[in-house]
Amino acid sequence: MPIGNITSQIFANIYLNELDWFIKGKLKVKNYFRYADDFVIVHPNKRYLLDTLEEIKIFLKTELSLQLHPKKVSIGKFHRGVDFLGYALFPHYSVLRTKTKKRMFKKISLKQKMCREGLVFKKSLNQSVQSYLGVLKHCEGYGIKKELGELIRRKI
Repeated sequence: MPIGNITSQIFANIYLNELDWFIKGKLKVKNYFRYADDFVIVHPNKRYLLDTLEEIKIFLKTELSLQLHPKKVSIGKFHRGVDFLGYALFPHYSVLRTKTKKRMFKKISLKQKMCREGLVFKKSLNQSVQSYLGVLKHCEGYGIKKELGELIRRKI
């Protein structure tokens, strides 16, 4: 099943509902946020986070036959930002992650090229631009919106 497919999101929510109940119910974690298979726990005590992480690993393995990706687990200071869903989240604001921005501009440039070659309709390009503008509404994205506007005006 393709990643990003709506059914993937639905199945993740159904399957990981047990994880939600475990973390919120049994572990009593207050600041737990999950979207599909990505989740964040915010707490000021590093020892608490490490202990909670171990309990989650055991639960995932024994109850759901899953494991956390070793390269995608991190514990850090909130004031340095939390990498979540393509954004870097800070205590009072969020910004688009650099990797997400680069991917966005690469895809728009490719769609523009395909549009000029007649392989993609201008409507499809516009839908992609509108989608990215929607993503930028959830962060401090004024500068990126401006860059995106310049890219669109320059290459069409």
